[in-house]
Amino acid sequence: MFFFLSKFLPLLIYPLGLSCLLLLIALVSLWKFPRRSLFAIATALLILFCSSNPLIAVTFVKTLEWQYLPLDPVPAAEVIVVLGGSTRAQSPPRPWVEVLEAGDRILYGVKLYKEGVAPSILFSGGRVSWQGNEGGSEAQDMAAIAKTMGVPERSIVLENVSLNTYQNAVETAKILRQKKITNILLVTSAIHMPRSVAIFEKQGFDVTPAPTDYWVAQESLDQMRGISPGTFLNVLPDTEALHFFTRALKEYIGLGIYRLRGWL
Repeated sequence: MFFFLSKFLPLLIYPLGLSCLLLLIALVSLWKFPRRSLFAIATALLILFCSSNPLIAVTFVKTLEWQYLPLDPVPAAEVIVVLGGSTRAQSPPRPWVEVLEAGDRILYGVKLYKEGVAPSILFSGGRVSWQGNEGGSEAQDMAAIAKTMGVPERSIVLENVSLNTYQNAVETAKILRQKKITNILLVTSAIHMPRSVAIFEKQGFDVTPAPTDYWVAQESLDQMRGISPGTFLNVLPDTEALHFFTRALKEYIGLGIYRLRGWL
């Protein structure tokens, strides 16, 4: 139940869901309370405009993504832990497992393994049954991709049951404690790294963050700070900006909830 509510309730406070809720309230109260309706409509439009503004979204996302920057060189660890959320199960007409936007996690994890940073790689992630489970767990999906990229099966460890970041850490800890492993290289999206590091450290791991999948790059920051014909576009509503603003908001909500539950 907690998992379902943790997925459903935030939808009502994410920019798009909250704006739709306000517009619905405005529609219902239009005849009896026209002023309140206008206020609800104006608030909904303001929320949508601000959250889909590239300048605002980039600034907001950067507060998370740039907390951990890539290390050079990447220090050695006992195991590379790659978190799920990056694949879609094989289901007709898909010919194979599909990689989502966060698929950089798999690519970067395999790259680090091939560079000899750690002798093994652990993929962590189950799959929500009511979202489809045709292809098994996300960990199995990631392992299939890794093997295609040349990682031997003997070097792969699977954690198949976790459904959120907290469970990623708890279930991974159960596996690695049996192997007496505490020093891990944690691979996940940069926007997800602050929450992930805190959770894994809470489980007693010595965590070296290896972030990937950055949305905010130095090049995009430089373009926004400069003056060019494209500068005007940076203040217009953009669906990608709305998407990443929502992802960042989700992370901050997650940090707050996890702290309240004592998971951090």
